[in-house]
Amino acid sequence: MYRFMQREFILINIIGFDKPGVTAAVTEVLGKYGAYVQDIGQSNLHHQLNLSILIRVDDASKSGDMIKEVLFCCSRLEMIVRFTPLSEEEYSAWVGRQEQERYVVTLLARELNARHIARVTALLAERQLNIDNILRLSERPGIDLPIEKRHSCIEFSLRGNLPDREALQKKLMEVSHEEGIDISFQRDDMFRRNRRLICVDMDSTFIQTEVIDELAQRAGVGDEVKAITLSAMRGEIDFKESFTRRVALLKGLDAGVRQDIIDKLPITEGADRLFGVLKKCGFKIAILSGGFMFVGKYLQERFGVDYVYANELEIQDGKFTGRYIGDIVDARRKAELLELIAQVEHIDLAQVIAVGDGANDLNMLGKAGLGIAFHAKPKVQASAQQSISTVGLDGILYFLGFKDAFLREN
Repeated sequence: MYRFMQREFILINIIGFDKPGVTAAVTEVLGKYGAYVQDIGQSNLHHQLNLSILIRVDDASKSGDMIKEVLFCCSRLEMIVRFTPLSEEEYSAWVGRQEQERYVVTLLARELNARHIARVTALLAERQLNIDNILRLSERPGIDLPIEKRHSCIEFSLRGNLPDREALQKKLMEVSHEEGIDISFQRDDMFRRNRRLICVDMDSTFIQTEVIDELAQRAGVGDEVKAITLSAMRGEIDFKESFTRRVALLKGLDAGVRQDIIDKLPITEGADRLFGVLKKCGFKIAILSGGFMFVGKYLQERFGVDYVYANELEIQDGKFTGRYIGDIVDARRKAELLELIAQVEHIDLAQVIAVGDGANDLNMLGKAGLGIAFHAKPKVQASAQQSISTVGLDGILYFLGFKDAFLREN
């Protein structure tokens, strides 16, 4: 006699001390009863397993026996199990939520505390953004590891409709400044997971100095040049004007000082790791700098940089003339070069990362799919959508979703 088979949805939650074979044993039982897996997720924190499986059983008359066997299986494995039946309406509502927009929030600092997480997640809750997953990207720090060598990074995967994205981004940046942590807020799409080009400022970003200040010190005009540099980086005077005035002050300086500057060049923390990983992943790397080519060429050789655009100082009879050659690489030119390189490499702008610290970097930060203000001046931080101020350049890897566990060899 024909019997109508009723469909049933059941959410199974299994928790307990993690051990090999739990998933295999439970799914073997479910498979025996012809259950279909609609969703599955698992986390493991300090050997505590939390496994969730949402199944569909097309013949509900089998559910009782199936549940008994799963209970017996979990008892044998010393696991706790809970079953939650879902109506078809509840399941359909869950499916509908999959169409909501997806975002990723990344928290980064030397150390993160509970208040940091509370402040950020409260902002997300206010906007009805649901946290689907929380993932630790950084390795667990040793108890005695010095604070300056630590990285602490947590990634939140979110789902929800967000009409005021810019407002939330602004709030997150405010929390970032107030708490002294770095926060990235990105749309979780195919571009976020497939960046291909990184364009980096050089002075005070790739290296921890302003080369023109180093030259000025050797020329005996350090204070004058430094004052102009700071004013330009704060956006108080036009970059072209400031550059011309500073270069003029170098007239008569022996060009041989270039090698001394390169020999003492302070490379920014994390540069080796960042660019080593990105090169292995097939990234193109570009230096777009208002600094000088002699430093850019050195960095190109050392780090395998693909493109270098910077300014060229004029030299006659072994001395700087106080003039430059060619067009100045200013804010407008940096943005143009970023677009040009992306076009040449057939890379969508959404796949481009731009990193810089000064006002003359804002245009290129705005052009890139991911623009990062790195240990930036206040005006730049206020305008940027993402910033890193607590760690080195390798902090960018976390914003791209890299886990320390995958990068030990780098």
